[in-house]
Amino acid sequence: MILGPITIVDCFVFVFLLFPQQLLHNGLFDLITCGLRTLPFLFIKLPISIVNDRYLLGRFTTKPFARRATLFEDAVVRCVHYGFTNIKPPIARIFFVKGVSWPFLRYRMLRHGYLFLPVHLEDIEQESLKGVWMIDEPSLKPDIVFYFAHGGGFSMGSAYFYLEFLLVTLELLRSKFSNPAIFALDYSLAPESSFPCQVEQALAGYNYLIATKKVPPSRICIAGDSAGGTIMLSLLLRLARPNVNGRVSGELNGNAKSVRAGSNKPGMACLISPWATLVSPAHCDTESDYLDTFRLHVFAHGYVGRKGSVYDPVASPGSCKDVDWWRQAAPLRGFAISYGSEEVLASDIRDLVELLHSSGVRVVADEDEGGVHAWPVAGLFLGSTKESRIRGVRRMVDRIAGLMVEV
Repeated sequence: MILGPITIVDCFVFVFLLFPQQLLHNGLFDLITCGLRTLPFLFIKLPISIVNDRYLLGRFTTKPFARRATLFEDAVVRCVHYGFTNIKPPIARIFFVKGVSWPFLRYRMLRHGYLFLPVHLEDIEQESLKGVWMIDEPSLKPDIVFYFAHGGGFSMGSAYFYLEFLLVTLELLRSKFSNPAIFALDYSLAPESSFPCQVEQALAGYNYLIATKKVPPSRICIAGDSAGGTIMLSLLLRLARPNVNGRVSGELNGNAKSVRAGSNKPGMACLISPWATLVSPAHCDTESDYLDTFRLHVFAHGYVGRKGSVYDPVASPGSCKDVDWWRQAAPLRGFAISYGSEEVLASDIRDLVELLHSSGVRVVADEDEGGVHAWPVAGLFLGSTKESRIRGVRRMVDRIAGLMVEV
């Protein structure tokens, strides 16, 4: 199921669905205050910056991303940057909750003539494990499982917010595999829950696929964008070495011990703009990206909590420079990593790719010239044509098919 691009009408519908959820979770005073602070940006700063960058001084000063973006894409990315740097997390996180995302997707489906989801969808909830399972034919075993952890700075996001992206991924996987499936992890959010809780839940999800769904590890492609990529990298390191400095999987419970390296390695890892190192001097603000280094590092400290360290090699996989550990942790068929040249994390991701290469690990890296953070996900919603919207997802699926062959 590949729906059409987001329209202005869709944006109004999203706001209509968002408002009652904001009232439910945040006070009216906070919403009014946030709205009043946002108005000068929306009606003064945003129009002026777009006119200046795109139409007046564009030939000399246009941001690299703006040169390739449509007006709508450019405007939304600027709005997301404002929201990332200025809107308080308790308000920002409601944009991504199931109560907004699910009815919005159903509205978009109806607008495009779909009364029902074209795939089997099931909410999974077992003890600490929560997620969404999707498959074409539930009576048959899947021949590949795309095991996905969402981004959102560890403090925002949900599997349901990414559902349209995942449905498109499943649609494209169908052309490469006979019965693909997706399991999207809904991990607990920071700062209410901190590391290693999210890694424990990722391990529980991996166990669930192997033990309950009877999926061979070699047929699992672990995947994630941004913070979700961090969690999946952490998962790989813990699978390789469950005991580090006397700890079991970051002081996880005994269930984590049931997964071991070697024969239980996943087939591959597919990462979109992974946040490899939680805090790094390699993080650098750019004119194009909607992320901000300072706010990113605030989220990092919220993720590890007061007792944790942003330099812990499992919490912050890019801090792990042990090539033997990475060699042990690497999936059977290696990594496929995509990122944008203009994102805050670009240099850090290049360092990760180089580290993996030096460890003798197979890595296929795609750097999107002029691209911003997690564009294969964001572009799906913002692109003006079908091809431009699914380009990043199609490339990702092609990489998966290429690496997972004969696993």
